[in-house]
Amino acid sequence: MTDGAGDALPVREIDGGGGRTHVVRVDTGPFQVQYEATVAARPVTVDPVPEVDEDILVAMRQSRYCPSDALEGFARATFPPGPPPGPARATTARTIAAWVHHRLSYEAGSTGPLDTSIDTLLTHRGVCRDFAHLAISLCRALRIPARLVSVYAPGLSPMDFHAVVEVCTESGWEILDPTRMAPRQSLVRIATGRDAADTAFATTISGDVRLDSAEVAAVVDGDLPVDDHLSVVALA
Repeated sequence: MTDGAGDALPVREIDGGGGRTHVVRVDTGPFQVQYEATVAARPVTVDPVPEVDEDILVAMRQSRYCPSDALEGFARATFPPGPPPGPARATTARTIAAWVHHRLSYEAGSTGPLDTSIDTLLTHRGVCRDFAHLAISLCRALRIPARLVSVYAPGLSPMDFHAVVEVCTESGWEILDPTRMAPRQSLVRIATGRDAADTAFATTISGDVRLDSAEVAAVVDGDLPVDDHLSVVALA
């Protein structure tokens, strides 16, 4: 991070809470944030998780943008027979992600920072975070633990940060992308949380900050993988 004169700014890193947080104090005037990383590809498997742990409990609760308690009746009527037991949980989660994909229209700028999954359900449009929030809410309404993952997404067009869904099935945590705009196999996790409130790429603690411009780039060596959005994919 640098200030308007190009001088480096001191940064304090906080680890935990589903991702790393960098805290910086700046004076009045412009400043620039630049982050670059190379990720070595390695096979990732879906590992079984305990029947109940802290992550699962948090991923089952309603949250700021995912009022799943208000959508329980709708979810039960749309995806019968209700809370899925055992292996049916994964099938139901994938059905929900496919339903959101076909139900919503992806329209940049169609939603605002205060819109919840209920707003998205009523308007039938949104961007990746709205697709993710609706899928998460419907999963939680059926007792399927679900959370939001912000990622870098090679293959996404136009290139930007991306939001996908991570659900806990009988096998473990697996990734679903209701937008189907990028292959899941090449996604790189940035942060994990209940919804977008936990995974914002920048948050103002005090003062007034305006975002003037942003540029995101994510590429892979070789060809992008082909994703049928039906197979099980996990993130590191």
